[in-house]
Amino acid sequence: MIVFSNTTPLIALSGIGQLDLLPCLFTEIHLVGEVIEECAMGGIIRVPDLRALPWVKVVESTPVQYPTILLELDKDEKHTLDMARKLNADWVIIDEKIGRNMAEYLGLKVTGTLGVLLKAKQQNWIPSFREAAEAMMRQGIRYNHGLVDKLARQVGE
Repeated sequence: MIVFSNTTPLIALSGIGQLDLLPCLFTEIHLVGEVIEECAMGGIIRVPDLRALPWVKVVESTPVQYPTILLELDKDEKHTLDMARKLNADWVIIDEKIGRNMAEYLGLKVTGTLGVLLKAKQQNWIPSFREAAEAMMRQGIRYNHGLVDKLARQVGE
C-alpha cells in the first residue's frame, strides 16, 4: 500500500506523542523531501528526524506535472499530491481544505489526521478518539468541533 502524508498530520500527531500510529496503521509512509524539510525547520511542535524513522520512505520530487492546477498550494502540498498521483498512491493524508479538494480532483483517496485517529481508535491503538483530537486542538491544530463530535459518536464516544 502506498500512503503519502503531508506536513500537518505529522506535526499534529507528533504534538500528542502519537506519530507511531502511522506505521501501525499503514506500515510505511511516503514523504517527499519538501515535507521532511518543512518539518525539520521546527516550530512550536517538535517533529523527530523523519529520515531516521524506519517506516518513512523518502520520495524525491520530480517537476510538477500540473503546475497551474496546483498553483494555490504550498510547496510541500504541491509535491506531495503530484508524487502521490505519479506513484498511484492508495491514500494521501492531508488536512488543509484546498489540498484535500485538489487531491480529490486529481483522483486520489484522501484522509486526514482525524481519519487516522478514527482508524486508530477502531483498531484499539488509542483509548479515546476524542481525547486525542482535543489534545491536538490544545496544541494549536485547528479542527471543526462539529466534525470531531460526529466522528467521536461513530466510535461510541
